[in-house]
Parts: sequence; structure tokens; C-alpha cells
Amino acid sequence: MSVVLVTGANGFIGRMLCSHLLNMGHSVRAVVRSIDAPLAGIDYVVADLESDVPLPPGTLQVDCIYHLAGRAHILSQPTHGALEKFRKANCEATVRLATRAQIDGAKRFVFVSSIGVNGALSKSIPFGERSLPAPHADYAVSKWEAEQALRRLVSNGVMELVVVRPPLVYAANAPGNFARLLRLVSKGLPLPFGKVRNRRSIVSLRNLVHFLRLCGEHPRAPGHVFFPSDGEDVSTAEIVTYLSEGMQKRVVLFSVPSFLVRWAADLLKRRSLYTQLYGSLRIDHDEARELLGWTVCETTSEALRQAGRDYMSR
Repeated sequence: MSVVLVTGANGFIGRMLCSHLLNMGHSVRAVVRSIDAPLAGIDYVVADLESDVPLPPGTLQVDCIYHLAGRAHILSQPTHGALEKFRKANCEATVRLATRAQIDGAKRFVFVSSIGVNGALSKSIPFGERSLPAPHADYAVSKWEAEQALRRLVSNGVMELVVVRPPLVYAANAPGNFARLLRLVSKGLPLPFGKVRNRRSIVSLRNLVHFLRLCGEHPRAPGHVFFPSDGEDVSTAEIVTYLSEGMQKRVVLFSVPSFLVRWAADLLKRRSLYTQLYGSLRIDHDEARELLGWTVCETTSEALRQAGRDYMSR
């Protein structure tokens, strides 16, 4: 049995990751800002990683650290000073944690970054490990800076580094734009995605959690950047259709010229939302499959329908 540590353990991904790691026989230590609805069998450590206050002695003496804590991208947040806030939470706090972890003897550091490091849109070639970074927003910039700093840090030590850049992660309790989409579909309102033919790679929460555990255990994972996905690209219209089927709701999709939607998004300062709903972002997860032997535990259609069912039952 190995000892692992999860930061951001109260979050959307962190909570399920802790539960999965525990079920797989690991001893799980969770770093949280406050203890909220604790899971049985988890050793909780209350700390603010953005502060200079050190963690209790021995906290970081573990086999693997899964670092999920940080400042998330929120559409409604003000842009003034945003980059510095993201840097403090996503880069500076990450490097401080990893530095201490390396000194204390942590063996592996799995950093959950973002597909935004590669950009907001993919063109003819899906994003993969050899794609050049092109962060499109302050949040993504801070994640890219953290990745670079972590590589410099581990190059001078023995701690192993694995970087994971997931695309949209979804489930019934997902935050952000996916939560908004769930609400819209559940209301049965007509939606303007009738002729949207975009292709997007997404990953279910369950698939991602299983993949993160593999990154912490597999001997060939260190030194790589992984792009986990469900392995089947879908359009926004298909996402809505699968969700509605799970909700047992009738969905009506009508067509609106994309330039009108783009104009409205620009007027409302929601261009990033337009990009997510109408643009394409494809990733290549062959590296994860071939190097680690990873296979998904559920398909996109199954997971989206289940998200719809779970959302209606909450």
C-alpha cells in the first residue's frame, strides 16, 4: 500500500480522486482549505497553499502527490489583475509545494494542468505531446509557467514529474460552462446548435480519475505530458442530445448563422463561451494509450447520458 497526497481534495475532481485512490488500496492524505463533508478513511490536512505557512512535518513524505489545487478560470471574474492572481495560486504556490515535497522525499508529482496551455482551438492536427504551447488566457498562462518551473525543479533532483492537460471534464456535478449547459438542457428550451459541426475532445470525470491514478503508479509515466480524453470527439449538438436522452427530455435544436452568435458573444463579452460551444478542440491521446496501456472505462455517449440521469436525480 502506498501513501498518496491529493491537493484540492474538496474539489470536483479531487473528491472523486480521493475516493478512487482509497478504494484501490492507497493510504490517502488530503490537503484542503477546510474540512467539508469528509470522506471516511481520508487523512485530512487543513492548509492554504497560497500562504507561506509550512505544512505540518511529514505531510509531504509520500509516494505520490496529485496536485489539483489552484485558482480556476471563471467567466464572470474581472480581468484586471487576473494574471497575477492566477500566477500566485497556480504557479507560485505549485512551485513552493513541489520544492518542499522534493526536499521531504516525495517520489512523484502529478501536476494537473490544462489543455488551454495549447490553445483554445485546434486546427487540422489534434493537440498532442509534441504540439507547441500557445496559452490563450491568463489561467492557461499561469499553468504553462508552472509546468516550466516544475521541469526546472525536478531536473535538479530525484522527484519524478508527470503533467496532465485534460480537456473539458464533465459529470452531473461539473462546474462552469458544463453546469450551465446541464441547466439549459434540463429546462427543455430550444437551443441554437442545430448546424454546429464542431469536434471536441472531452473526458468524463470517471475516466480522468482512473487515468490520474495510472499516472501516479505507472513506471513509464514520468517525464511526459499526457492528454487524456474519452477517445471519441463529439459536437456540441451531440453533447446536448446525449444529455437530453439521459434526462429523458425532448430537445429542440434550431439553426442560427454562426456569425450572428459570434457577434452576440462579442457584444456580451462572452467570446470564450462561443469558442467552446462552436469551435473545435481535438486532442490526441495515443501517447496515454500506447505508453501506459490506458483504456477508458466508459464511452462518451454512456457517460453523458449518465450525467444527464444523475443531474435529474440530484
